Amino acid sequence: MTANAPQDRYKAVWIIFFILGLGTLLPWNFFMTATMYFTDRLKGPLNQTANGTVEIEGDSRNVLEAKFNNVMTLCAMVPLLIFTCLNSFIHQRIPQKLRISGSLSVIFVVFLITAVLVKVEMDPLPFFAFTMIKIICINSFGAILQGSVFGLAGMLPESYTTPIMSGQGLAGTFAAFSMICAIASGSKLQDSAFGYFITACVVILLAIVSYFALPKMEFFQYYSESNSSRSMADEENKMDLLKPEGQAEKRPVLSLTDEEPRPAVSVLGIFKRIWVMALSVCFVFAVTIGTFPAVTVDVKSSIAKGSAWDQYFIPVSCFLLFNVMDWVGRSLTAVCMWPGKDSMWLPILVFARVLFIPLFILCNVQPRHYIPVVFEHDAWYIIFMIFFSFSNGYLASLCMCFGPKKVSQHEAETAGAIMAFFLSLGLAVGAALSFGFRAMI
Repeated sequence: MTANAPQDRYKAVWIIFFILGLGTLLPWNFFMTATMYFTDRLKGPLNQTANGTVEIEGDSRNVLEAKFNNVMTLCAMVPLLIFTCLNSFIHQRIPQKLRISGSLSVIFVVFLITAVLVKVEMDPLPFFAFTMIKIICINSFGAILQGSVFGLAGMLPESYTTPIMSGQGLAGTFAAFSMICAIASGSKLQDSAFGYFITACVVILLAIVSYFALPKMEFFQYYSESNSSRSMADEENKMDLLKPEGQAEKRPVLSLTDEEPRPAVSVLGIFKRIWVMALSVCFVFAVTIGTFPAVTVDVKSSIAKGSAWDQYFIPVSCFLLFNVMDWVGRSLTAVCMWPGKDSMWLPILVFARVLFIPLFILCNVQPRHYIPVVFEHDAWYIIFMIFFSFSNGYLASLCMCFGPKKVSQHEAETAGAIMAFFLSLGLAVGAALSFGFRAMI
């Protein structure tokens, strides 16, 4: 932060980016944590086909129930990848205001429709198909929203990527806590789902209002104008290079440096400087989505034996614990950023997370057919989940903070969009791998 920069009064800009981060992942988290509602509506005669039953031995669920988590994750992550990639190239052609406010508006409408459809009776197959279409829609526009928000934060000091990551972490915590409250209240599953989706609508409305308030903040105006000034100065320097020798205008450089004017830098040129951070964040989320929730949600408690803990085991130990520790990891980067952006320890720690895949596979995942259970007790699963989720939040947040800071300020928005693309690539790769991880158990 420069000496003459205005202060972020009352942390207003920080809070706005926190709300925008919350808005980027809350829709997906509400769909994911409402899986009990969705699978309940998929119960029906679909376990019979023209060739007979499609039930798996030891698994009483029909094919739509059994594959819902895998297909939902795939339908979420592939559009997220495709549209994040598109955003990396179109963000300079479509106004930022349209990308962010338009995406939030579409997501709001989709959730409003979802809330209404809670009260509408549908057959399992049409309901399954329509649910997947909605998931594709919110994640397509969510990708544009996420890439645009990270790009926007790239113009500010690196600490302003942290509230986005922290807000995204809170999104999952908030959704998981809402699900637990619904179970504890004893309300009907349908009523709980209606409350989920209406709550999501309220938060998205709050994000829209916050975004429109952002340009009025003096702190944001300063960095936004500074970024524009640097971009214009670079363009003028490039034009001088095209003029015959001796005809270039002699004018002072606007607070750049005494370096020679540089040629235009392509997306590929920026990637060459941030590829370690980009591939690291990709690997972090590939490991995470490969196992969560497709594998982790099917772990059964070994000590519940019909007690109330059996009902709360997955909501608490899987969803709530994951999101709380993920949020703690993301938020910790506000006060600690070790290892540094040029340290080899960061990619080493990222790669070490691959160990969580066999650890969760060897937990008490049911039903299972090939691999024996090694870590049967609930405590093993909870310990693995704590380290798994904390490392996901902390390491991913470090990568997302460091990526845009490895390039010049006027290139930071493009770098942020590239980082968001590789984040989404990791999600899509993880979604594809989840089918294999679950099938091998």
